[in-house]
Amino acid sequence: MSERTTSSSWALGIVQALEMGGVDCRRLFTELDLDYAALEDPDARFPQDGMTRLWRRAVELSGNPAIGLNMAKVVRPASFHVVGYALMSSRTLKEGFARLVRYQRIIAEGADLSFRPLPDAYALVLAIHGDRLPPARQSAEASLAYALAFCRWLTGRPIRPLQIDFQGGPPEDLQPYQQVFQAPLRFNAEHYALLFERADMETPLPTANESLAQLHDRFAGEYLARFSESRVTHQARQVLCRLLPQGEPKREAVAQTLHLSQRTLQRRLQEEGTSFQQLLDDTRRELAGQYLAQPNLTLLEIAYLLGFADPSNFFRAFRRWFDVTPGEYRARL
Repeated sequence: MSERTTSSSWALGIVQALEMGGVDCRRLFTELDLDYAALEDPDARFPQDGMTRLWRRAVELSGNPAIGLNMAKVVRPASFHVVGYALMSSRTLKEGFARLVRYQRIIAEGADLSFRPLPDAYALVLAIHGDRLPPARQSAEASLAYALAFCRWLTGRPIRPLQIDFQGGPPEDLQPYQQVFQAPLRFNAEHYALLFERADMETPLPTANESLAQLHDRFAGEYLARFSESRVTHQARQVLCRLLPQGEPKREAVAQTLHLSQRTLQRRLQEEGTSFQQLLDDTRRELAGQYLAQPNLTLLEIAYLLGFADPSNFFRAFRRWFDVTPGEYRARL
C-alpha cells in the first residue's frame, strides 16, 4: 500500500524549526523510529504519518503549539528541493507560485496547493491531508509561515498579505501569529490560505533568470515523472487526458486500459488519497486552466475537449472550481 511521503529537504527544515524551539530531534527521531541520518540524503523521503507524529510530540515536549511558525526562520531555497530554485528563477512570484503548485508533490505529498486569481487579489490555498492520522495543524501553519517568509526573502521586500486564513479556531496566544504574518488573521476559514495583493505577485523578481528557470523545470519535471510513474493516480490521469475529448470517461474504460479490475483501480486510488470521481474532476480543472490560456480555443471547444456533452455543465463545474465564469477567468489571463 503506497503511503504519502515528505521529502528529506522539507523534513530537514521542520527539524531545524523544532530544534530552534528547544526540541532534541535526534532523540525524538529514535523514539518515533525515523531515520535521522536520512535527513542528509536529498533523495530520501519520510512517511507522512511519521511527520505528523513528529509535530505532535514536539508540541508536547516544547509546550509550544505555535512551534510550526519557526519555519519562517529557516528560509532557504533547498527546503523546497529543486522547486525552490525553480521558484527563484521565475519572472514574478505569480509565475513562481504556478511552478510551486505544479511540482508541490516533490516537496510533500500530504499537501494540495492551488494558486487562484481573485477579483483584486491572489490566493495561495493549502489543504493538508493525513494518511492514517489526521494532519497536525502545525504542519499547515509551518507551510504558510515558510511560504510568506520565502516571498519576503526572494523579493527583499516586507510583503504584507491582505489576509491569512486558518482552518481551526483561534489559538490562546495570538502574539506569535501576529509577529510572523503581520497581516489580518481569519480563523475557522474553509481552507488555509495566504491572500496577496496583485501588485506583490506581479512585480518582477530580482533573481529572475529565464534559462535557469527552464533548466529547473526540466529537473523538476524529470524528478516528478520518476516519482509518479509508479503511481496509479498518475497513470489514470494520463488515460483520462487521452479519453476526455471523446466524452466523459467511464471508470470501467480507464480500469481496462490500465489492465486492472474496477475494484482494484478504486482501491489503489483510495490508497493514494483520491477517488475516480475526484481524479476526473481534478484533471478537468487542471486542463480547463491550460485550455483557457490558449486564445484560439473557443469556450464551446474547451467544454467538449473536457468531455462535457452539455456546455452548461462545463460552466457550472468551472464556477465551482474557480469562483468565476470561464469568460471572466480568460479576461484576467
